[in-house]
Amino acid sequence: MCLGTFFVLIWETVFPISEKLSERPHCGGWELCRKSGLPQTENLASGILCSWLGKELMKNKWDIVKEVPSLLFPARCPFCDRVISIPVWSDGASVCKNCREEITEVEEPVCKHCGKPVTDERAEFCGDCMGKTSNYVQGKAVWIYKGRVKESMYRFKYGNRREYASFYVEEILRKYEGWIRKNKIGAIVPIPLHKKRKAYRGYNQAEIIARKMGKELGIPVYTKLLVRRVNTKPQKELNGLERKNNMKRAFKLEENNVQLDHVLVIDDIYTTGSTIEAAAAVLKKAGAHSVFFISVGIGRGY
Repeated sequence: MCLGTFFVLIWETVFPISEKLSERPHCGGWELCRKSGLPQTENLASGILCSWLGKELMKNKWDIVKEVPSLLFPARCPFCDRVISIPVWSDGASVCKNCREEITEVEEPVCKHCGKPVTDERAEFCGDCMGKTSNYVQGKAVWIYKGRVKESMYRFKYGNRREYASFYVEEILRKYEGWIRKNKIGAIVPIPLHKKRKAYRGYNQAEIIARKMGKELGIPVYTKLLVRRVNTKPQKELNGLERKNNMKRAFKLEENNVQLDHVLVIDDIYTTGSTIEAAAAVLKKAGAHSVFFISVGIGRGY
């Protein structure tokens, strides 16, 4: 069955019209369908649709064929998870309008160290970073970790919604590609999961983001450089001090043959910074000149 006929059969099921074609408009592949014994439509509206689809298919068949998965498995908004109604021939939007208005992007003023939003425009640092020594230089994040963002990242992390990573990376690069280039990042390192947790979940969410970023930026990604040697308690279950103690000696360097200079660490969520600090300490000890980080979501600095 040709692609035009496939769509037409769906169309006729949803939009049945009794009027018949007295003289059916033929698409480019209609004769081939007829000779091959494939079904042709007699519905007027469907015939016009099939004619258009057939002509488009004959013009550039592979571009249309590549859109079939998006029709069978339509795109969903990464925040509310509703299907986004976008014609396959349109670039469209990745997020529904309501969600775009609900989510909060990280904007100035922010802490010059961790990137958390602050209320006082005169403040250089948030309360967590003020007067504190650190193993990393600076960090950035895309959205405030609340509401729709929190729901989205929960599905991404625990619900196997790995497809969200493409959108996350698109937004990260829209905001921070210039910052990444300016800091001469030469290596991307995702925060690792313990092997038991990764085996249970099936994937490391930070690694998926890191791989896609590396591919877009042309920067090598080292997924086996850092290893989580302790299967730590989930950070979300702990307070600030407990999180810091939880991450002590959590990471080790697995590969020592990588020339480290300016390293970008990737994680999904930044809250108190304990995870990033622990990872950066190991990277610095291994010879990294400077460590930066990017996360998708971040807590507030006030």
